[in-house]
Formats: sequence, structure tokens, C-alpha cells
Amino acid sequence: MCMKYEKGSRYALEDVSFTIDRGEFAFFVGSSGAGKSTLMKLIIRELRPTDGSLKIFGRDVTRLPRRRLPYLRRNIGMVFQDFRLMEDRSAFDNVAFAMMVTGSSRKEIRKRVPHVLGLVGLQDKFNVRVCDLSGGEQQRVGLARAIANSPAMIIADEPTGNLDPGTTLDIMNLLRSINLRGTTVLIATHNREIVDRFKKRVIYLENGRLVGDEQKGIYTHVH
Repeated sequence: MCMKYEKGSRYALEDVSFTIDRGEFAFFVGSSGAGKSTLMKLIIRELRPTDGSLKIFGRDVTRLPRRRLPYLRRNIGMVFQDFRLMEDRSAFDNVAFAMMVTGSSRKEIRKRVPHVLGLVGLQDKFNVRVCDLSGGEQQRVGLARAIANSPAMIIADEPTGNLDPGTTLDIMNLLRSINLRGTTVLIATHNREIVDRFKKRVIYLENGRLVGDEQKGIYTHVH
């Protein structure tokens, strides 16, 4: 991708250019306001670049017709810092809903939802309402929802921002195991310890510009 995104009178992102291979695991790091969340929104076409191109799965999504957006987003699972779950519904219902809106059959949902909830360690919490789960368990539901449709890519925007260190490590290990099955994983974070611990590719943003890109990088290289 090579693009700019203008917000008001200034660029939120400017001349950002990089390529992510299928199956990669990459961290996007930088201080608050560096452009990480903007970049995530551009990838799922919640925002459109002001200039340049953005290719996802080989297609330039800047030119993608609106009717094709559901097909793009079906292949991208999103994990959010604030979980964005239906709190009065069960863990099962939250994951089932994500599959329902992409056209999965009831048979597929009945088979797939228990499987993905089991993958994230919630096999005994299917029928528990989200509001009765801990923060870590809620993020596991969010992760199960993200992988429910077997996406080619998972984007996680500060996925551990509201979690304690132990739970943070659990969630990161789950993301790593999902990546090992072949799913591309992109994580925007300011969690220095996690980035340094996992030693994956690190893409550094500063004031909307790409200032570094290292394989097996560490957060401390940010200026």
C-alpha cells in the first residue's frame, strides 16, 4: 500500500508505504495520534485514502464499490480495545450474530460457534451473558467473533489496552496460535512489553509517517 489520508487541514497519514505478506504477523506501534487507528480503518474501508492506493488481497479497495464491501470485511476479522459486544446477549449469541450477518446457515452456526469458543478457552461459557464475563473473557469472545468466519486476516486495534498483564499475554498467545494456522495478524498497540516479547515484524508510525519497519523488531526503536 502507498497512500495519504487527510484529516481537516493536515495529513493523519502521509506517504505510508509497505507490503504485508499473507500469513505475516505484524505490530503497528507509535504514540497516541501516530496514525495507527486511522490505518486500521483504512484497511477495512471505514475510511478512504485521500490519495494513493491500498490493495487488500490483491484488490485496490479505494476503488471497491460499496456493494462489494461486505465481501472484503468477511475476510477480515476485527478485535477492538472496547470489545464492542452485545452485553445482554450470551457469548454464543455474539459469535453467532457475526456469522449470521455474513450469510452463514443455521447449521454452519451451530457447528462453528462452539468450535471457535472452544479455541479461545470458553467451552464452558457458551450461555453466559457477556456482562457477566470478566474483561479477559469478553476479549476472548471478541476474538472468537473475529475468527468465526475463517477470515484471511485479523486486525486488532489495541486488543489488550483494557486488560491486566496476565490476561494480555493469554490474548496475545491466542493471536499467535491463530497466526500459526495461516491467518495474517495485524496489531496496533502501544504495549511495549508485548512487542518486545514477541519479536515479530514492527512497523513504526510517528506523526502520520512511517519511520521504521523491522523484522523481529522491538518497540524501543521508536524515537
